[in-house]
Amino acid sequence: QVQLVESGGGLVQAGGSLRLSCAASGSITSINEMGWYRQAPGKQREVVATITSGGRTNYADSVKARFTISRDNAKNTVYLQMNSLKPEDAAVYYCNLGVTVRDVVGMVYYWGKGTLVTVSS
Repeated sequence: QVQLVESGGGLVQAGGSLRLSCAASGSITSINEMGWYRQAPGKQREVVATITSGGRTNYADSVKARFTISRDNAKNTVYLQMNSLKPEDAAVYYCNLGVTVRDVVGMVYYWGKGTLVTVSS
């Protein structure tokens, strides 16, 4: 019913920048909360940043002032601008969207397949 396509991961040197995108398509009535999560090898998945439908944002302490989450409602897309990347930011990054789906009661959460971010020191 809803498909998510992530892009923007890759290899970057410490101090560099990357911009992740996650575009949703399908039977979407509206998208409520959008978020980015990450999972490093051997660690649990953790929240990186979230943004509500009203534009209110929340960040993990480890990325505040370096990462910026934003959304384009017309494109059903959420972005994560990552600056001043550190080796400890290396992980698989996943988008997570809370979607109101046509003909479905309630909100459904969808995960992207993940995009790998590698940061070399």
